[in-house]
Amino acid sequence: MPSTSLFSTEKIVEAHERIKPFIHRTPVLSSTAINAIAGCQLLFKCENFQKIGAFKMRGATNAVLQLTEAQKKNGVVTHSSGNHAQALAKAAQSAGIKAYIVMPETAPKVKVAAVKLYGGQVTFCKPTLQARETTAQKIIDEKGATFIHPYDNAEVILGQSSSAKELFEDYPDIDVFVCPVGGGGLLSGSILARDYFSPNTIIFAAEPEGANDAYQSFQAKKLIPQTNPNTIADGLLTSLGELNFPIILNGVKNVLTCYDTEIVAAMRLIWERMKIIIEPSCAVPLAVILKNKELFANKKVGLILTGGNVDLEKLPF
Repeated sequence: MPSTSLFSTEKIVEAHERIKPFIHRTPVLSSTAINAIAGCQLLFKCENFQKIGAFKMRGATNAVLQLTEAQKKNGVVTHSSGNHAQALAKAAQSAGIKAYIVMPETAPKVKVAAVKLYGGQVTFCKPTLQARETTAQKIIDEKGATFIHPYDNAEVILGQSSSAKELFEDYPDIDVFVCPVGGGGLLSGSILARDYFSPNTIIFAAEPEGANDAYQSFQAKKLIPQTNPNTIADGLLTSLGELNFPIILNGVKNVLTCYDTEIVAAMRLIWERMKIIIEPSCAVPLAVILKNKELFANKKVGLILTGGNVDLEKLPF
């Protein structure tokens, strides 16, 4: 279990109780057809049905609810290509505070529109991490807003842990859990939930081949930043966070990667067989399961469908 004092069973439980009035307890679905194709029993935790259409609502809500009264006066700021941006804007709106959101010019229009709908004040920047950070810092300097990182933040990680916690409560006998990894907020939170609530469950991380910094970092046992990512999975373009990496390094069995063609095929399979909307990043766990069937054969496998905020004008199939 993680030795850091930032995380504990009590803190996970407290975070979950804190955010419960503001989130949905999302359903777990299964598909006989996809089970037959995969050769295992798949349990899909549907965070695409979460408020704002993604699991990010959990972490952003927990972080906002932990702000002091003094911090609330100046609002919050973040940089995000979409789902965390929407989640923070919505959580801030619920709390009656301002949200300043830095988004890359390339962010999906559907996500930009949603941020504005939730009252977020959007500032665009070039699609690089440096541009995101410098633009966010300028707002911090001008407005005195509190920065809430999309994943490299203890309160965000604790909030994200609640999704896997719910899954383990509903299905205590899950053999394997597969989680997508971008910055690592959901993955590190899921590892914490596993450590405390389902210690016999094995966790694999799932990542696009075109943005495989987590795979490289896991193999090298040191943090290797993301450079020039190129993948359809727009939610998984970021580098792993400093807080997230040690939890991931010690918590996953392996990081499995897949190509964009495999992501699109998995995404299409879920749309066709389960009749639900998911975004490309969301399909990465199923893509790696289908690519590595021998690892999951006859097992009970849990995975989180992370979000459904897809631009319907730009479907990949």
